[in-house]
Amino acid sequence: MGNYVVESYENYREEDRLSTNNARKIEFLTTIRILDDLISGKKTILDCAAGTGIYAFHFADKGHTVTATDITPRHIEVIRSILRNKPYKMETAILDASDMSIFENESFDIVLNMGPFYHLVDRSDREKCIKESLRVLKKGGLLITAYIPRYYVFQYVAMQNKEYLDAKLARQIIQTGELRHDDEKCFWTDTYYSTCEEIEQLYQQYDLTVIDHFAQDGAAAHFSEQVDKWNDEEFRIWCDYHYSICRERSILGASNHVIIIGQKK
Repeated sequence: MGNYVVESYENYREEDRLSTNNARKIEFLTTIRILDDLISGKKTILDCAAGTGIYAFHFADKGHTVTATDITPRHIEVIRSILRNKPYKMETAILDASDMSIFENESFDIVLNMGPFYHLVDRSDREKCIKESLRVLKKGGLLITAYIPRYYVFQYVAMQNKEYLDAKLARQIIQTGELRHDDEKCFWTDTYYSTCEEIEQLYQQYDLTVIDHFAQDGAAAHFSEQVDKWNDEEFRIWCDYHYSICRERSILGASNHVIIIGQKK
């Protein structure tokens, strides 16, 4: 993963992303609702792109043994700072998820790959990341990968800023799913946008049994100002509604973030 991705996150407050408003909270609340039902007992969990640790701490607080890594040094600094006030230990490391050689084969029951995949523009790098995740995952364990849908992203950025309402950019994203930091109309950093079918084919290619595939946030990003005006009861109704439809195929393609879960045979 290139330095441009690291630089982007060094200058962005990832710790605020899932907690600053209701529209952003939907992603986290939906995800933990599903994963908490799925992950029983006490597990060893690798969060291989932990950001500033929102998921790592959630699972550690529930009694799981968590290892948190991230390619961005500032993120690991934030995690280590929070750990000073926690009653448990958590292994941490600055690490590129396409090379996890510091870990032995089959070390973890769960691998959370919820950040690196969509920043790996080259297919070979994405395959390295998946292979490494599977290498450190125990047989029967779960690989949980997040991705950003290809047909969602242009609609979102074009409606946010008409500078990106550009036919060439639209074709590029639709045809390749790739955005690079030096592209003329780059609106973020090095990024890869997948389709539902493509990510499922990748899991099948690596002999993973797909056991779930759901939209983390659904349509909320498109009308976040309205979501943030709702009271607690209105927000709860929407979260329950979104949870009830989050596996619908049309919702997968229209969501900002999507998760696919596969079991290693």
